[in-house]
Amino acid sequence: MPRAKRGFKARRRRNRILKAAKGFRGGRSRMFRRALEAVHHAWMHMYTSRKGLKRVMRRLWIVRLNAAARLSGMSYSRFIEGIGKAGIALDRKVLSDLAIFDPTGFGQVVAAARAAL
Repeated sequence: MPRAKRGFKARRRRNRILKAAKGFRGGRSRMFRRALEAVHHAWMHMYTSRKGLKRVMRRLWIVRLNAAARLSGMSYSRFIEGIGKAGIALDRKVLSDLAIFDPTGFGQVVAAARAAL
């Protein structure tokens, strides 16, 4: 019985990594060992960037809410405190979209938050 060589499986594994390294500069896109290292680093950065994007978006929503609340004569912190006391269960993303696309509806939310304080 002939010994089992890793031809197909190994080639498929190498090609998967080289395909992921497509577009990298120099040998990092052509040499398997260099490409493997580059792809693993890229995957680590992708993972952390996905987490960082959530933080960036939350900060953007807060800035938008602060601006919209101040147009209604209220600070962001007082607004958040007010909607908490009023029992309004909308998150910052939804409130931010409301402030942009439906200013009158957002004004009603601000009025409810002001009344709850």
